[in-house]
Amino acid sequence: MNAEAATEAKPRDREATRQRLLRAARSLFAEHGYEQVTVRMIAAAADANIALVGRYFGSKAGLFGEVLAGEPTVARVIEGDPEGLARRLGEYAAERMYSDPESPILRSLERSAGDPEIQELVRERLRNAIIAPMTAGLDGPDAQARARLATAVFLGIGTMRRLLGPEVPTPADVDRITAVFELCLRPHT
Repeated sequence: MNAEAATEAKPRDREATRQRLLRAARSLFAEHGYEQVTVRMIAAAADANIALVGRYFGSKAGLFGEVLAGEPTVARVIEGDPEGLARRLGEYAAERMYSDPESPILRSLERSAGDPEIQELVRERLRNAIIAPMTAGLDGPDAQARARLATAVFLGIGTMRRLLGPEVPTPADVDRITAVFELCLRPHT
């Protein structure tokens, strides 16, 4: 078979290759964490040339950023009636006391957030997926500062679960956490 016939037999589909790389990276990052995964591992799992990672994503960190952008966010908790935000955050945070995040990539992110190669990606994700949407839904002065404080409480609950293990939240826990979020989100008077 000549080269022209081989090209016709296996057409190049950039988007399909890009998606294979994303799927392979998502799976590997979820299983091993960012630090342990190499570009070579991702390319091999995707049955793709290693150079395509650089071409499509720029770097391993760029690929991680793309994978992260496709993951679930707390947007469903943040969206909605601003008056009920503290309660929704309280319920979601209490749920996180017991269960892991719904996404293996978010678990990987929690483990890998300190890696210097992806710290800026993590910061941007935090700003764009949580703090900015929460800020946009708050009225009054210092909305961003209040959103950042609520985010810190939210992240601290995840850290506690990781360090101490899961704990089944009680209705009283949800009420207490909701009260903390209400204090964080209320404009200073």
